[in-house]
Amino acid sequence: MPELAIIARVGAHKPLIASGAWEEKALRLETPFGQSAPLHFLRYQDIPFVVLSRHGEEGYSLSAPFVNDRANIWALKEAGVGRILSWSAPGSLNPAFAPGDLCLVDDLIDETRSGPGTFFEGKGIGVIRQNPVFCPDLNNKMADSLEKSSFRLHRTGIYVSVEGPRMETPAEIRKFRLFGGDLIGMNLAPETFLARELEMCYGALCYPVNFAEGMLDRPYQPGVLFEGLSSPEEMALVKRVEEAFPGLILSILSKVHKSPGNCFCRQSMQRYKERGDIGPDFRTWIK
Repeated sequence: MPELAIIARVGAHKPLIASGAWEEKALRLETPFGQSAPLHFLRYQDIPFVVLSRHGEEGYSLSAPFVNDRANIWALKEAGVGRILSWSAPGSLNPAFAPGDLCLVDDLIDETRSGPGTFFEGKGIGVIRQNPVFCPDLNNKMADSLEKSSFRLHRTGIYVSVEGPRMETPAEIRKFRLFGGDLIGMNLAPETFLARELEMCYGALCYPVNFAEGMLDRPYQPGVLFEGLSSPEEMALVKRVEEAFPGLILSILSKVHKSPGNCFCRQSMQRYKERGDIGPDFRTWIK
């Protein structure tokens, strides 16, 4: 069974297959929270892994607030996954984090409002410490793998998670910069919190695609990406990162696969187990 999973944006299994991985099967799983997105079971050399695309298989067909995060994370757990590598494309709140860079975020500010952020609605479990927010073991292994890449790498960063699907106002961006945010996006919350509730490791690799609203003077341009928020030069840098996605991910998988996890992620519900609130089988935790 695959122990590793990649959660990425759109049709992420395709470039990985084109780069040497092969697909063994693909399926959707029925979960207590509805049907998951398709799970593509791939293998690269001797490494089995799963790929799940948040926003659709063909084109950006599902925006962030309508992704069924609980079904997706639950389905990965059902499939045997213990470690999740997230690939995400936020905006930058920090001039030092430029389009074309890579960033391993290590903290998060959750500004989402309406989406379900827990598996344990109406229950007395799930009060879990969130430091570290992201798995330090996964982040360290990703950093080691990316050290020799041709991209500038930021080993730490604070991600502000907003709900969407609209983009942020200039005043909101000023607020989030005052909060200390480095990146802003719509994907990592509640994914990382849900993974922690099921005792899964979750690490996030981001690549900024634009500077956030109001940071630069960018005139409104109807009909182009983000209505002109990204310059052609920045879009070219982003395209270079996206073209490198399969090579970066397969290199990270090889690094992660070789060594066991060294973290506390898989003990996050230990207090509830020892207290007798839940048993060893996660499937019984919500009944």
